[in-house]
Amino acid sequence: MALEITGRLVQVLPEQTGQGQNGPWLKQNFIIETQDQFPKKICIICWNDKAEILKQLKPGDELKVAFNIESREFNGKWYTDLKAWKIETGTGNAKAAQGFTPDREVSYNEMPPMNDDLPF
Repeated sequence: MALEITGRLVQVLPEQTGQGQNGPWLKQNFIIETQDQFPKKICIICWNDKAEILKQLKPGDELKVAFNIESREFNGKWYTDLKAWKIETGTGNAKAAQGFTPDREVSYNEMPPMNDDLPF
């Protein structure tokens, strides 16, 4: 399930690094504020090469972020992350879409015609 949100970049939080079984990793969170009637601030995570993209952005930039939601359990508690896989600036330039392509959604006009020959 791929979701998108549009808003203004509020803050880029400090990088976090570590060493895992598969080698070194880099994680960076950023805060985006929606432009709805009641604006919400949302924390989104970028990993590894996607985190490098955040270095090109500055607070106040208008962004469109495509992300996936993932939850995991640890010691009886559940944690949910919003993981960005594509970031576009207000001009529409894609800043990060490397290595992941979400399932393409089919619009109503593209769907094949349905047969009304139901057996019941």
